Amino acid sequence: MTRREEQLGAFDRLLTIMDELRAKCPWDKKQTMETLRPLTIEETYELADAILDQNANDIKGELGDLLLHIVFYAKIGSETNAFDIADVLNSICDKLIKRHPHIYGDLEVKNEEEVKQNWETLKLKEGKSSVLEGVPNSLPALVKAWRIQEKVAGVGFDWNSTDQVFKKVEEELQELNTEIKLKNPDGIEDEFGDVLFSLINYARFLKINPENALERTNKKFIKRFQFMENQVKIENKTLTDLTFDAMEELWERAKQQ
Repeated sequence: MTRREEQLGAFDRLLTIMDELRAKCPWDKKQTMETLRPLTIEETYELADAILDQNANDIKGELGDLLLHIVFYAKIGSETNAFDIADVLNSICDKLIKRHPHIYGDLEVKNEEEVKQNWETLKLKEGKSSVLEGVPNSLPALVKAWRIQEKVAGVGFDWNSTDQVFKKVEEELQELNTEIKLKNPDGIEDEFGDVLFSLINYARFLKINPENALERTNKKFIKRFQFMENQVKIENKTLTDLTFDAMEELWERAKQQ
C-alpha cells in the first residue's frame, strides 16, 4: 500500500466514524452548525497556539480536531442535501485551479507578489464588488487590519518602501501626542487606532506577522510574571507584599531565565 492509499484510507475511516457518531451518539446527534461554530473557533486558536509553540505533536492533534469539525459540518450539510464532503473538496479544488492560472494555465508570473496581485484580480472578475469582501467582519481587530492591508496591497494600493511606512508611524504618533495634549478622549482613541494600524502595516513591510509577534510577547510576559509569582511563594509572600523596586529586581531575574 502506498502512502497516498494510507492517507485516503485514514480519511475514509474518519468519514465512517463521523457517520457512526452522528447516528448513535446522543451528543453528536444534537449538534448543529451553530452549536459547532464556537467550538471550531476555539479549536482554531488551539492550533494557532500549538504552531507558535512549535510543538509538532500538538499541531498534529489540533489539526485532527479541526479536520473533524470540517467533516462534521459536511455531514450536517449532507443531511439536508445542501452539500457533502465531496462537494466541499471539489469546491476548493476548483477554486485553487482557477486561482492559479500560472500553474494550470498559460499565465506567467515573476514572483510571489505577482501571484498575490493576480489572485485579487481574479476574485474581482468572479463578481466580487470589493477586494475587501473576503475579510470576515468577526475577525479580531488586529488580524482584520493585517488582512485589509494585504488585500489592498494586492491591487497596488501600497507604499513603495519601508522607510515611507515608518515615517507614517512617526506621523501618527505625533498626531496622537497632539490629541493627548488637548485631552480629547475621542481624538486620542481615534489617533491611537491610527498608530496601531500604521504599526501593523510596518510589520507587514518587515515581513513580520503582528498577531504572532504580539502573542509571542504575551507568552513571554506570562512566563516571566509567573516566575516572579513562584519566587515570592518560596518566601511565603505575594507580589503585593513587595515594593515596586523589588518587583523590578525580580522581573530582571525573570528575564535572565
